[in-house]
Order: sequence, then structure tokens, then C-alpha cells
Amino acid sequence: MRSPDLGFRLGIGVFAAALVAIVAGIGATLANDSWLSLQRFGLNFWRTSNWDPVAGEFGALPFIWGTLYSSVLALLIATPVALGIAVFISELCPHWLRAPLIFLTELLAAIPSIVYGLWGIFVLVPVVRAVELTMPESLRTLPLFSGPPFGVGMLAAALILAIMVVPFTSAVAREVLKTVPMTQREAAYALGATRFEAIRAAMFSARTGIIGAVMLGFGRALGETMAVTMVIGNNPQVALSLFAPQYTMAAVIANEFTEAANALYMSALIEIGLVLFVITLLVNLMSRGLIWSMARQVPARAAA
Repeated sequence: MRSPDLGFRLGIGVFAAALVAIVAGIGATLANDSWLSLQRFGLNFWRTSNWDPVAGEFGALPFIWGTLYSSVLALLIATPVALGIAVFISELCPHWLRAPLIFLTELLAAIPSIVYGLWGIFVLVPVVRAVELTMPESLRTLPLFSGPPFGVGMLAAALILAIMVVPFTSAVAREVLKTVPMTQREAAYALGATRFEAIRAAMFSARTGIIGAVMLGFGRALGETMAVTMVIGNNPQVALSLFAPQYTMAAVIANEFTEAANALYMSALIEIGLVLFVITLLVNLMSRGLIWSMARQVPARAAA
């Protein structure tokens, strides 16, 4: 190998290694700074609900519940919409409309989180409050729909998360659908398949990558902070209700980090950050792995 090529490869390798070192450094710093909380509470930190900084008692269960509940709800709402957008753009959209739609979808991803939060407060929260107030009393007695008519709560957070997740999921799903060979669609039409059946076959062929796109959106929802903080109500409780104010891991760190008056309080907040970091990293690694697996299958099918 020529020395210029070797030097180039080593130089680029340094940048790649720096990225790995940064991620490892973040994880090591979080683990080190949360060690006091890990020693004091152990696994009880994740199994209890008492969050009392004055008494020095910390239990993160409400924050774990709120994070997972809001993210899963957002995923259930956003996935059909995102996949519908991806299918329309890649399969059905007229050529003259495709570029503007792609631009608008990507524009949603570029809007700052704080802007989504302001929109949620002034538009989404009143709508959710109106829906709850007009709901039949028989439904409001059910645990899923009970709660004070404030507008802020789990449903508002899930809806705003769904809007923020849609552009990420649809963009990746659109690229995954583009990897399905056109010959597969033509073969489906030759066998007498309808447009819907041909698209369904393409989606089935790209299912691994689509699942990866959905999981990528899930990872995005897990770590969202400002928009969720502004509309979820910030009440540390474990509740099934869609209208009850609740809390997330990212929101409690953003709200209380500057108020941590002692080392144990700070360590507890950093431990929440550590777990959020690990969960988000694992979800994103799994989603990228599925997408890469789909990409590797395409040349194999073409060679066959």
C-alpha cells in the first residue's frame, strides 16, 4: 500500500476512533458521577416511586414509566402516518409533487424542539382539554380516560412526540423502500397483482428495514426533552390515564438539574441520565443494525 493511501486511511481512522471515544467517554462519565446513587439505592432506585429530594429518597419508576408510555403511544400514532407518507412518496406520488413533499417532511425534522413545545402549549393542549371535556362521562370513569381536564398530560406529550417522530421514520422508510428492486414490482404486476398488492409485497420485502426505521423513531422519542417537558404536566406518578400529568426521564433532568443542592440529589439525576443514555443507544444500535441488514440483502438478491 502506498504511503499517501496509508496516511489517508490512518487519518480518517483517527476521526472514527474519536467518535467512539466520545461515546465511551460520555458513558464512563455518567457511570462515574452516578456511582453514589448506585451504591445508596441499588435496584430499588428503579422499582420505587418516592421522589423526595428533601428527605433524600429517590425512586425513578414514575420517570421510566412516563418515558416508555409516552414513547410507545407516540410510536403507535406516528408509525401508520409515517409509513403512509413513505409509501405515497416512493410509490404513488406524481413526479412534480415528490420534491416538495420530501422538503416539507424534512422541514418538520428541522423545527427546534422548543417551537414544538410552544405550539403544543397554545394549540395542542387546548384541543386535548376540549376533547376531554366533551367526552362522555361513562368513558371518563375508565382508568384510561380519567384525570383532571387540564389539557397537559400523557396524551398531549404523545401527540407532540408523534409529530416529531414522523419525519425521521418516514425518511428512513422511504429510503428503505427505494432499495427494493423495481423488477420485483414488475414481476408482481406480471402475475396480475393490483397496485396495492405490489406495494404490500415491496413493504414485506423491506420489512427488516422498515422495522429499523420505526425503532429509530422510537429512539428519537425516548430522548426528547423540551417539547415533552412543556406539555406532559411534570407530575411523578405511575398512571394509566391518557389525561393525567406525568413525567419523563429527560424532563426531570431538565427541570431539576439546577436545583440539585447536594451530591446525592445530583447523582440520582445523573443515574437517570445514564439509563436513558444506555436505552437510547441500544435502541438506535438495533435500528441501524436492521437497516444495514436490509442493505446487505439487496446486493445478494441482485446477484441471485
